[in-house]
Order: sequence, then structure tokens, then C-alpha cells
Amino acid sequence: MIKVLHCVSNMDRAGIETMLMNYYRNIDREKIQFYFLCNKKKTGAYDEEILELGGKIFYSPGLNPIKAFKYHKIVKKIILENDIDIVHTHNGAFGLQALIAAKSAGVKIRISHVHGTKIDKNLKLPLKLLYKTQLKRFANQFWGCGMEAIKFYFGKKNIEKDNCYLLRNAIDIEKFKYNKEIREKIRNKLKINEEEILIGHIGRFMTQKNHIFLINLFNELLKKYKNYKLLLIGDGELQEKIKKKVKELGISDNVIFAGNIPNTNEYYQAMDFFILPSLFEGLPVVGIEAQTSGLNCLFSDTITKEVDLTGNVEYLSLQDSTSKWIDKIREMSLKKRHIIGNEISDKGYSINIEVKKLEKKYMELLSN
Repeated sequence: MIKVLHCVSNMDRAGIETMLMNYYRNIDREKIQFYFLCNKKKTGAYDEEILELGGKIFYSPGLNPIKAFKYHKIVKKIILENDIDIVHTHNGAFGLQALIAAKSAGVKIRISHVHGTKIDKNLKLPLKLLYKTQLKRFANQFWGCGMEAIKFYFGKKNIEKDNCYLLRNAIDIEKFKYNKEIREKIRNKLKINEEEILIGHIGRFMTQKNHIFLINLFNELLKKYKNYKLLLIGDGELQEKIKKKVKELGISDNVIFAGNIPNTNEYYQAMDFFILPSLFEGLPVVGIEAQTSGLNCLFSDTITKEVDLTGNVEYLSLQDSTSKWIDKIREMSLKKRHIIGNEISDKGYSINIEVKKLEKKYMELLSN
């Protein structure tokens, strides 16, 4: 059996973690088993399911550079004691720490798997930029959710090489296809009437997802059109701040905080339109899910055009005027829903097909 150690923040419901679980549920676990190294000592929403599927969850001391020596020692011990064959990191530039430990432990296949096209600007930026330059020293496989992410982290010259690989954020397509009965059930639960238009957004409450922009935009939209409601799915460190902002603006009756829910596929059915004004993204899983549900989508132009699989996505700059965003929301939210056929699968985002490719890739890497 091939043992793959995936290095993540923690296994909560978020884009990278959801993508991993899509593959994990469908992979041949008699041939390949996933283990998870979490850098936050926090119970994740997927933990119980991972253990039921035969996986293991380990915890590191965290990615603080001050703890680097302790981190390397513990991670190397985990690798050796569990006979790990492949170390597969998902921590962007900070994945370097696990890759160093993996190389020291003699792991043959070391994958740096990147999920972004930008590095957020905070106090850790100088360290992230330094680590980014060292990834190619300690990884020997360079993977990404999209070609733009691979180019950003590893350079244009590397994308034609055999050790670069595009692992698509594939989903269970049938699960997300439009269902009228589910739509009615969820809208009744949320108390959304037929005349109201429900805008949907799914994302962790963090700076990257740009909730402040979204709330201010929605507030202005309501001044012009009263029949809109906004559904926010997710949790995170900025959630209370956003709730406070909504209350201050006096729009609490029109904004629904659904929390971190397991059945997002059902909530897409209730939506009339999907919006994602992120400051940056790699190739967002929610964008694929929303399109599969037949929704028209409006994204900030910081998000890669690779995510437009259906032609039902439009982009605006975060520098564009509020009135331009409002006009576009109004236009797109009144359009009919699309009934999706084979578009998503044809573009390579069916988990049933892509998981077989991943199985083959892991086995080929270890046999070479």
C-alpha cells in the first residue's frame, strides 16, 4: 500500500481540504491510503470521516519559524514511524518545512502542491518569499490546482517539465446538479419567498475572501433593490467582525450567516446567483460547484479565468465603481439558471475520472 502524507492547516471544510476529501473518498484505499499532517491543533470537520476511512491524523508544532527545529524532528519521526512513501504539501511557500523534513527522512517523492496565484501581504510576507525560492531545492514534484498557480510558484519555464502536474479540483458532479425539490426545501428553511433573489457566497471569513467589500456592496444594492438577500456560508476569524458590520448597517434581516455546513451542495440549489470578490484565489472549488449547480457567477478579476468552465462566469475589477458591480449583479441575477450537461466533466472536473488519474500518477512516481 502507498502511504501519502498530506500536509495541511487542519481538516476543516475549506477549499483545499474539500478537494482532498473528494479524492480521498473515491480513491482505491486498498492501494493508496491518505494520512494528514495538520499544523493547527484543532479538531477538523473531516476528522471523524478520515478515521473511518482508515486514515490517520498527526499534528505538528506549527509553522512558526522559531519552532522549525522541533517541527523537523517531529515530522521526520512521523514519516519514519509510519513508512510514508509520498509527502504531499498544500501549505504554499510554508510547505517548505515539511519538504525539508521529508528529504531528510529519505522520502522518494516530495510534492509541493500550490493553490494560489498570489501571496497575501502580511508580516510573514518576507519569509514566504524566501521560502518560495527554496521550494525547488526540496520538492521534486511541482503540482498545482491550475496552470496559473504553477507558473506563479515555479516559473513558466518549468510547466513543460515532467515533474509539473495539474491536479484539478474535481467534484462529485451529480451531487451538485440542480434539483428543484431541494431548492424549495432549503428556501423554505431559510424563509426566502419566490419574489426574493438570493445571492450566495461560500468562503472562510478571512482577509483573502474580501467580506467587507461584499457587505458594503450588498448594502448599496439594497438601497436600490429591496428584494435581495445574501447567504454567507463558512466560518473563520473575521466572522464576528462581519456580523457586527452587518448589524451596524442595519441589514441583518437581509443577511443570512449559515455557518460551516456539511451540505453546501443543497444550499447552491437555493441560490439565484453566486459571487466571489476575493483579493486572490488559485482555482476555487466553490466556483466549480456553483457552475455545476447552474448558477451565473460574478468573480473579481483577481481570480483565474481557468475557473470559467461553462461561459456563465463574468469578472469585474475590485477597482470598478460600486454602481458597475450593482448593475452587473442585477443583470446576472435575473438571468435564467443553466441546466448543466457534460461541460464540467468534459473540462476534467469529474472526481470519478480524475481520481483514477491520481492513482496512476502516484503509482508511476514510485515505480520510476
